[in-house]
Amino acid sequence: MADTDPDELERRIAQTRAELAQTVDAIADRVSPKRVKERTVADMKARAGEFVASVGDALGVTRRPATGDDAERLWDDEPPELGPVLIGVGAVLVLGAAVMLWKRRRR
Repeated sequence: MADTDPDELERRIAQTRAELAQTVDAIADRVSPKRVKERTVADMKARAGEFVASVGDALGVTRRPATGDDAERLWDDEPPELGPVLIGVGAVLVLGAAVMLWKRRRR
């Protein structure tokens, strides 16, 4: 009866403990605030990059990687003028906030 051999049972118990310890460590690592923050930051960066790319596509602005010796530059030529667009977006946000505040005060 190999199943009731004390040495075999002790070996199985030790192996199960080791596996359980690894599982608990993996769970603790996954739910630790530091890891949650890292995953959240990475997710937000990815979403922001997608948003910027979609806005650039909507405005007809595309980022092209630099080629040759000037690889640290982000643009092959001068970047487009985004100042007026950003001012417009800011103005719309300010107007929206002002309208919301005005409506709340009227109640």
